[in-house]
Amino acid sequence: MRKINKILVANRGEIALRVMRTAKEMGIKTVAIYSEADRNALHVRFADEAVCVGGPKSNESYLRGDVIIDVCRQLNVDAIHPGYGFLSENAGFAKAVEEAGLIFIGPSPEAIELMGSKLAAKAAVAKYNIPMVPGTEYAITDVEEAKLIAQKIGFPILIKASAGGGGKGMRVVESVEFFEEQMQLAVSEATSAFGDGSVFIEKYIGSPRHIEIQVLGDTHGNIVHLFERECSIQRRHQKVIEEAPSAVLTPGLREEMGRCAVNVAKACDYVGAGTVEFLVDENLNFYFLEMNTRLQVEHPVTEQITGLDLVREQIQVAEGKTLAFRQEELSINGHALELRVYAEDPTNNFLPDIGKLETYKRPQGLGVRVDDGFEQGMDIPIYYDPMIAKLVTFGKDRQEAIEKMIRAIDEYQITGIETTLPFGKYVLQHEAFVSGNFDTKFIERYFTPDVLKPQASEAEEEIAVALAAMLMQKQKPKLTENGAVHNAPKTSNWRKNRT
Repeated sequence: MRKINKILVANRGEIALRVMRTAKEMGIKTVAIYSEADRNALHVRFADEAVCVGGPKSNESYLRGDVIIDVCRQLNVDAIHPGYGFLSENAGFAKAVEEAGLIFIGPSPEAIELMGSKLAAKAAVAKYNIPMVPGTEYAITDVEEAKLIAQKIGFPILIKASAGGGGKGMRVVESVEFFEEQMQLAVSEATSAFGDGSVFIEKYIGSPRHIEIQVLGDTHGNIVHLFERECSIQRRHQKVIEEAPSAVLTPGLREEMGRCAVNVAKACDYVGAGTVEFLVDENLNFYFLEMNTRLQVEHPVTEQITGLDLVREQIQVAEGKTLAFRQEELSINGHALELRVYAEDPTNNFLPDIGKLETYKRPQGLGVRVDDGFEQGMDIPIYYDPMIAKLVTFGKDRQEAIEKMIRAIDEYQITGIETTLPFGKYVLQHEAFVSGNFDTKFIERYFTPDVLKPQASEAEEEIAVALAAMLMQKQKPKLTENGAVHNAPKTSNWRKNRT
């Protein structure tokens, strides 16, 4: 047992605030780090102490593990919480933290390293007979050998970076003639993104659901699962909407997947909060995908349905305490949804739309939670992930959670930039989502930018037709006092006559 009195949060924005709030409730002092771009950020103002660790770019500040550890020494910090992203799954950083005599609020460096390699993770969990997607069990560099293996597995196949994540170093290959080109692209992208060009091959599951299981382990060998999260609404292989529980899992399947997730955690002696990810096909067969050795962005939906504070549990486990509950004591209560509110334009291929939050007013009310790191008048920095907030709703059932989310989206006021709020509302009102009959191809199947563009009214269309006709005749239109076009050609009454 080792009491934690002061925590440095090696992160920024909403997750830094999220961790600090729980720490303060526990009577623990907090230290924020920040880059020059985040000097006026909310997490900097909220912390008990704050230190600038470098320039705006991540590699000048939030990725400087050596500088962060020096700050801990100077301020007598006991523990580091890495949040997610940045250094959260960096085994070298976790090891350096431990060697400095500090507590890393997360799993061991060995567990991070093992699960950080998709191939090593597969090998580690193989003895538990966990379902795997058919594919290679080792990294491949020889194109001709890889091509033969792909043909044996059967197209379409998926080339994946062993050290990858977020869709980087991933290529779907439909037939053998495209294999060589796509493999070279995957290796190149993996090398650029992760410094490791190792790739492997899997059978491509064309329309899966992405379902993950939250696990929690202590230093005494106890590991439980906290049920599932459905994460199938994605763009560019990254999640936009998550919910708990899933609309398709039966109690029996939930129990089986939970048991497999616990075994994955056992395979690496996991400590703390982590997530085991699975693909589920149209026949509800599930396959192990990977393990994320950190707190997830979407952890609030699990907190809502279990009543647990996952950050509090992380801190207590890091102090050496035993989990205060057993698996049979856990249950699902209600339903929760999360929409990631990104500064992105859904009508322009979800490209980032960086700018100033000219208006920023959060929704409120029963069953609504907003985890964010911004306020009105602040700029969205160009250097980091464009997520503004996580909008979470909770209801007694799925329908009520959806109704609350639609209301919250309508109430959320953001101007100055484009966001994913309109996209979220579109999804929540779509028949496929409402029925629960959707998968990771939702955007590909149902979404086009036009569905979010405002439609002209009938009167506006009539005026536009009249103006166009006059322009064709090279006449200058004259408008009456009420805004109508004087002597405009009559337009069709098809709208009025349609049934």
